[in-house]
Amino acid sequence: MEGIIIVNANQKPKSNADYVIILGAKVRGTTITKSLKARLDTAYDYLIENPNTVAIVSGGKGPGEDISEAAAMEKYLKQKGIDKKRIQLEDKSVNTHQNIKFSRRIAQNDDASFVVVTNGFHIYRATRIARKQGLKRVEGLSAPCDKIMLISYYVREGFAVVKYKLSGMI
Repeated sequence: MEGIIIVNANQKPKSNADYVIILGAKVRGTTITKSLKARLDTAYDYLIENPNTVAIVSGGKGPGEDISEAAAMEKYLKQKGIDKKRIQLEDKSVNTHQNIKFSRRIAQNDDASFVVVTNGFHIYRATRIARKQGLKRVEGLSAPCDKIMLISYYVREGFAVVKYKLSGMI
């Protein structure tokens, strides 16, 4: 299982996707965390290289968050110079399954091409969920994560993949 997760974490997506879905992560008050910043910076680079790609920032408002993860992500990308016309907000989701489900509704086109941006350990599950929900052309783009926690993240993700597989979500 870990091998599959690692292989998926290291794949590079094609250029010119129709949409990049940026999965949310914890926001402290209104401030993005290091993990979320890594995802946003990775997505930003892709958006700069692919000027026709639209970003869907995906994440609701959890405990300790004064604004939704999507609102915090939109603000960050706009501050870095991404035109607000290229950013769509999905601010209701509370887990990966909902991130994809609600972002898919925004795109309204299962035949479009998608790149899901999240941390490497999470790529396999996120893209499998997307395919299971009907997105036909989806790839992952890995954002870096804290190296000191890497083993822990991959082990935890292995259990999450098994849970999602048993529940029929992937």
